[in-house]
Amino acid sequence: MTHSQTTLKQTPLHATHLGHKARMVPFGGWDMPVEYSGITDEHMAVRTRAGLFDVSHMGEIEIAGADALAAVQKISSNDASRLAIGQIHYSALTTPDGTFVDDLLVYRMADDHFLLVVNASNIDKDYAWIRSQVAEFADAPAVNNSNRYALLALQGPLAAEVLQTLTAVSLADIKYYWFENGEVAGVRGMISRTGYTGEDGFEVFVPPAQAAHVWQAILQAGAAAGVVPAGLGARDTLRLEASMRLFGNDMDETTTVLEAGLGWIVGWKKEAFTGADVLRAQKASGVERTLVGLEMIDRAIARHGYPVIVDGQSVGIVTSGTQTPFLKKAIAMAYVPSAVAEPGREVHVEVRGRLAAARIVPMPFYKRPRS
Repeated sequence: MTHSQTTLKQTPLHATHLGHKARMVPFGGWDMPVEYSGITDEHMAVRTRAGLFDVSHMGEIEIAGADALAAVQKISSNDASRLAIGQIHYSALTTPDGTFVDDLLVYRMADDHFLLVVNASNIDKDYAWIRSQVAEFADAPAVNNSNRYALLALQGPLAAEVLQTLTAVSLADIKYYWFENGEVAGVRGMISRTGYTGEDGFEVFVPPAQAAHVWQAILQAGAAAGVVPAGLGARDTLRLEASMRLFGNDMDETTTVLEAGLGWIVGWKKEAFTGADVLRAQKASGVERTLVGLEMIDRAIARHGYPVIVDGQSVGIVTSGTQTPFLKKAIAMAYVPSAVAEPGREVHVEVRGRLAAARIVPMPFYKRPRS
């Protein structure tokens, strides 16, 4: 075993994944399961039944105190004043240039208490950034509580039916992007109706010491329904079908919130926040480049980093791309000049030295059926 392997962090479910014979890979400094039964099998399980993911590598940073709301309003793009207690929204930690430090979910735990769920590879960077940005507030301490939480995600059309057998909390009463406190499999925790797959589902926060018990209980409860453990490979293909952005691929410190097509996570009516001036100017004048969806016409897969060609010129770059198990087509997201971003336009992607035709299409590629 190499030194780099020995220094990878492990979630509380690491031994459980090895017991399931998962294929493990390094991801954001963590040793994580990329697949168990196979990416296609796990992807299809989530689309048609349900899959269970370990997302305990995600970070949890809490801000509490009399100035907590003001602090969250300053550092993030969305309008946290509109959140009720028990409600969640998607937002961005923004730089002064209106670009991404990270994307995150903001949970309003109480009037003066917020939980920020951030990406695994960015925990230390985000925490340092947040602390530096909220230092001006007298009563808004930020605490990295990532080691206090294990996080399990049960995703798919049967998620509610399966999870309901393990909790007295009425899951039907939890609206999308809301959460409730309660027990799951006898373990005290928090249940949020959120996910990163494009399906209905829940993310369950529990103490790390009880994570393996809850994991096994969910799989046992869902066995007859065909619930399977799912890894990062299926999580990536699922989120791409649903056009959910991945930090480090589809947005980063060089891309603004508007360029990433996420203007809806900006609280345009709230007072100043970090990067507000740049984003307001971009909204008024329009962005020069934008993230679009691509559907391959030729038989080829557009991968991260491949050039996008228009009229013989390289004009943009593919940020994420795959052959999708459910849609059964090759799709991608890419940054292109706004002038060529209209749906229906044909472009080319340079795939290993040859040009493959693609078409710009609206996003998301996949939208789950509403029952």
